[in-house]
Amino acid sequence: MDIVVCIKQVPEITEVKIDPVTNTLVREGVPSIVNPFDEFALEEAIRIKEKSGGTVTVVTMGPPQAKEALLRCLAMGADKAMHLTDRMFAGSDTLATAYTLALAIRKLKFDLIFCGKQAIDGDTAQVAASLAEKLGIPQITYIKKVDVDEKNRKIVVHRETDEGYEVIECRFPVLLTAIKGLNEPRLPSVMGIISAKKKEIKTLGAADIATTAESEKFGLKGSPTYVEKIFAPTPPSSGLMFTGDESSSVKKLIQHMISDKVL
Repeated sequence: MDIVVCIKQVPEITEVKIDPVTNTLVREGVPSIVNPFDEFALEEAIRIKEKSGGTVTVVTMGPPQAKEALLRCLAMGADKAMHLTDRMFAGSDTLATAYTLALAIRKLKFDLIFCGKQAIDGDTAQVAASLAEKLGIPQITYIKKVDVDEKNRKIVVHRETDEGYEVIECRFPVLLTAIKGLNEPRLPSVMGIISAKKKEIKTLGAADIATTAESEKFGLKGSPTYVEKIFAPTPPSSGLMFTGDESSSVKKLIQHMISDKVL
């Protein structure tokens, strides 16, 4: 069983800042973590490997510091890692990101591809769907349970919906997106952290995965969309507080609602 997990290094959400000039996220000097939904994806991949055997390869596209995220994934139990890093990748929107990932993943053997349902910095949930389309494989999103039938090369998954869940059967290869509740990601052990430094992290640039013509679709050149503005929402008002015993507080509330013509 060969499993690929796509992960992303994202800013810690409590430390997110916005550049008022460029209207983009400030990443320098901000603590970074592995995207939480990607950790659910990785944990499920590792559990399948532990049960059925095989390998788990984590893939990310990002600047040099994204190697730290890959090391954490290796410490959790992934076997290999691929780091796509090149200035030509800078400025990629979701389409260009999926295109770049697809070119690299085609160089790997895979039965399953796991992604988090979305990244907490962009919240678009578009990359995984675009990646499946570019690889020409089926996708099943918002997975809350996975059962693997390796003998018959298929999976049965429970997919969460607004009304409940769907049970879907699909043959390999297939791309799945993980949600919170699929599992509880493990913490890297001391031995895992030590062994991670001995595992392979393959670093690839634009020239390693694409021809000159294909590279025209990287980064800003290959991005038909762009962020015009990012802003923090206006915080809600502090509200009203009525003091006193229950009876008087209720009377004050009703009087306020009448004066505001709510009642």
